[in-house]
Amino acid sequence: MKPGITISYCPKCGWLLRAAYMAQELLVTFEEDLSGVTLKPSEIAGSYQVSLNDQIIFDRKRDGHFPEVKELKQRVRDLVNPGKSLGHADRKVE
Repeated sequence: MKPGITISYCPKCGWLLRAAYMAQELLVTFEEDLSGVTLKPSEIAGSYQVSLNDQIIFDRKRDGHFPEVKELKQRVRDLVNPGKSLGHADRKVE
């Protein structure tokens, strides 16, 4: 069974569009690797977390920032399909 992603966001902070954008990027990149992406309004103010199944792979408060798409794709790839090339998202910025 393919893993699923849940993006939990603070609706009072207006982060639905950010969560939807991240969901779209993950679905396009990992369409064959994921069962889906769920958007979940959080009851905790200021919360923005991305989980793979029940494992939190990104937490805005813990990590100190919002995830960049490149960073999030790399974290998901490393867990669901480590051999997958992310093209330009694999290149380091110098």
